[in-house]
Amino acid sequence: MQKFDWNDLQGFLAVVRAGRLTTAALQLGIDHSTLSRRIVGLEDALGVSLFDRRSSGYVLTAEGERLIADAEAVESLAIRIRSRSDDVALGLTGSVRVGAPEGFGTYFLAPELAGLVARHPQLEIELIANPRMFSLSKREADIAISMTRPDTGRLHAVKLNDYELGVYAARSLLARHAPIVNQSSLAAHTWVGYVEDLMWTKELDYLSHIPAAPAPRIRISNVISQMTAVMGGVGLGALPCFMARKEPELVRILPDEIKLFRGYWLITHAETRDLVRVKVVADYIIERIRAVGDDYWRDVS
Repeated sequence: MQKFDWNDLQGFLAVVRAGRLTTAALQLGIDHSTLSRRIVGLEDALGVSLFDRRSSGYVLTAEGERLIADAEAVESLAIRIRSRSDDVALGLTGSVRVGAPEGFGTYFLAPELAGLVARHPQLEIELIANPRMFSLSKREADIAISMTRPDTGRLHAVKLNDYELGVYAARSLLARHAPIVNQSSLAAHTWVGYVEDLMWTKELDYLSHIPAAPAPRIRISNVISQMTAVMGGVGLGALPCFMARKEPELVRILPDEIKLFRGYWLITHAETRDLVRVKVVADYIIERIRAVGDDYWRDVS
């Protein structure tokens, strides 16, 4: 029986999370044959088979399933130890990954990063602005911005804000059609909405809360592309006001009658939330949310 080291467990977790050896090796920055040897070495050291090798990918055995919790505990300890040397006297180094919905990430957070890097010039920020859920336990992100508060897992949630959405149309579309004077006029128009089976949270199901809106004929997987389509004059869409008000081509429709509200939560994991660099970035996001104020997230025109 041979010994194993942290690299073996790290490789094991990478394959668990990626599902395929080649993908995991790419993420680790090593050759897939090297990763394969690490997995075999770990299995030899433990005296068990951790994966069934199939054409569709690596599938965990029962022994592999049982190893995950212990491997993640070792991973968390390694992260904490490594971070202590990185975070000395707030001269922060290393990287913090923030996962966020694309609207929040692109329109709010990305422009605010200049202030953060000015304070901590050695700190690296990875902003993943995608329409998806982020698994903090799988280290897909250190901080996640979510539209819902998690109810499972060792997660800490802070409510950031509420934001307003309204129905918008392009000026070019309105010039081609009769004025929209009441909600009964909405059904005559093409609508832009989400691809139903790609909604990563039920909070994105805006149109079901607008009774007069028909099912969307144009379905797009992210809100920025939806807004671009609406600006092009293809139809009406429900859009966040903090995004839409920056586009002169967009006009809000029936603002007094149709108002929707959603919220954002900042999520961190219990194992990493007290790391100084994670806390600094989380606190900065909260600080900037408070600095812009509630009116930023609403239509106050």
